[in-house]
Amino acid sequence: MHIHILGICGTFMGGLAQLARAAGHRVTGCDSAVYPPMSRQLQAAEIELIEGYDAAQTAFEPDCYLVGNAISRGNPLLEEILDRGLPYLSGPQWLAEHILPGRWVLAVAGTHGKTTTAAMLAWILDQAGLSPGFLIGGVPINFGVSARLTGHDTASPFFVIEADEYDTAFCDKRSKFVHYRPRTTVMNNLEFDHADIFPDLAAIETQFHHLVRTLPRRGLILSNATEASLERVLARGCWTPVERFNDPAGWRAEGTDADGSLRLLQGDQEIGATRWGLTGDHNRSNAVAALLAARHAGVPVARGMAALSRFENVKRRLERRGSTAGVEVYDDFAHHPTAIAATLGGLRRRIGSGRILAVLEPRSNTMKLGAMKALLPSCLAEADLVFCYAANLGWDAAEALAPLGGKAAVEDDLDRLVQRVAGAARAGDRVLVMSNGGFGGIHEKLLSALATADVSVENGRPAGQRREASDR
Repeated sequence: MHIHILGICGTFMGGLAQLARAAGHRVTGCDSAVYPPMSRQLQAAEIELIEGYDAAQTAFEPDCYLVGNAISRGNPLLEEILDRGLPYLSGPQWLAEHILPGRWVLAVAGTHGKTTTAAMLAWILDQAGLSPGFLIGGVPINFGVSARLTGHDTASPFFVIEADEYDTAFCDKRSKFVHYRPRTTVMNNLEFDHADIFPDLAAIETQFHHLVRTLPRRGLILSNATEASLERVLARGCWTPVERFNDPAGWRAEGTDADGSLRLLQGDQEIGATRWGLTGDHNRSNAVAALLAARHAGVPVARGMAALSRFENVKRRLERRGSTAGVEVYDDFAHHPTAIAATLGGLRRRIGSGRILAVLEPRSNTMKLGAMKALLPSCLAEADLVFCYAANLGWDAAEALAPLGGKAAVEDDLDRLVQRVAGAARAGDRVLVMSNGGFGGIHEKLLSALATADVSVENGRPAGQRREASDR
């Protein structure tokens, strides 16, 4: 089968392309913007990419078009497909019909932590010899790819998927995860997000309950006991056994960032312990969910803990991109206020009293709409200086960040932003870049600018103040 994918460079559709290629299909695709790591993965899989959505691409005459949820009515290629009555499907529907049947699907849902928890779970299963397939919205460092297909003739048919609540496609406004029919389901947390799709939290809770309605009686739901929103979802009706984690009387994790300890407890009893390389209570919570999901698939907790000691996280999750002139540059995918606060808090605990320069691109549709702008000052509180890239925003970033006073700076030009960060940096600083996109290659630009800047321990100027010759 020849498949042509519209919006192929998105994390989900790019992973789907790799699965289809591994299944023996011919795969081509198009997108309007291409950036690593997905572009590199697609090239490595020998998948042909076309820039843009010219209607002339129908000349490929594929057997089916797969339409990503970033594609809207008015897209020239989509309009040509509709006008000519050509066959098309959403990515989640194609996955459900061609990859998932007959497999034990383990789905990880939630506003935060889906990618990391799914990566942990896939790694635990892999290290237990179960050779899972997976589709994850990021690149687990242990695997080096975001998607992998294993055959039905392997030791088990396990498939781990990051179960996103975002809508399926222009023609299907249900959440993606209703297509997956998992046997093991993690519900990590649930907050308001995706303001371009959902009017309020209750609407997202309804989608989560649609997922619950698809789960089998012989399955398992692992639900975060601290989330009132998830309790409301389950109270609407549940036909599947539920185990709760982050429960003081039940399953939970403890540990400290200083020594990298991770302990799994059930009530007052310690079930297992190890040391690992991740930090933060949010990652310890992710670990409990992954361990319990793997346990449901038959992996003993002790074996799961051993695997987590070798887990190397996911790219773009507090990933160190380089160091220049004594300044370290980190990258993180954080874009929701809760994730921003958790990422900053994790870095703060790691470095102690050192300075953090937070560089934020409010790029998600929710952030662009300004639905959470009032939360930005509090979620950025751990940063010593804040630099916000305000291009293409429909709201006043300077006004939103005004409560931070002189420690916040706003720019709508990327090069000026880079120069302001480099101009404020001191040796020993950590620069934390947060965006759910490529951010114009800012990491390399920052490292280059820092290499030529006059960075010194004594520099204590306000954000963006340039050094004069007399300062050197």
